[in-house]
Amino acid sequence: GGDHTITYPILQALAARHGPVGLVHVDAHTDTGDTALGERIYHGSPFRRCVEEGLLDCGRVVQIGIRGSSYDPDPNKYCREQGFRVVPAEECWMKSLEPLMREVRAQMGDKPMYISFDIDGLDPAYAPGTGTPEIAGLTPAQALEIIRGCKGLNIVGCDLVEVAPMYDASGNTALLGANLLFEMLCVLPGVKTL
Repeated sequence: GGDHTITYPILQALAARHGPVGLVHVDAHTDTGDTALGERIYHGSPFRRCVEEGLLDCGRVVQIGIRGSSYDPDPNKYCREQGFRVVPAEECWMKSLEPLMREVRAQMGDKPMYISFDIDGLDPAYAPGTGTPEIAGLTPAQALEIIRGCKGLNIVGCDLVEVAPMYDASGNTALLGANLLFEMLCVLPGVKTL
């Protein structure tokens, strides 16, 4: 729930217990901005603040579905400089993400990791109820491939953010978000599924 700012204090708490964690981050945006309207903490900056505080194991950060407009000619430069793997949406178009998730699983290893899923990672045709929609996003099936692809990893927490019901006349975004959260609960360590 809430905007992506909520991930920052969650990762502070998890890093205090586990040390720096890996991250599977699904989003249209990298959320590594520095400031907005003079503020350093906002929904577009949580992962920059996490890097600055040493909360992330940067070699085990994967950002999937990144796309959209930018004010910078190289909007993913900061992420790459930190060692993040950035998977733009166009690398996901019209294909299964199971091969990608095999690579992600190997990258995460058995160390603690976190899943942060911004609903705007999905195309607004499926999830219109969000504050910063971007066209040409992931499909619900690809979202399931990502989440289910994390099964067996040492997941220490997860979130789903940026659902905005006031922009969602059909209720489909909330339905999709609830189902994705259910899927995340099903891949937590120790959960038995059929």
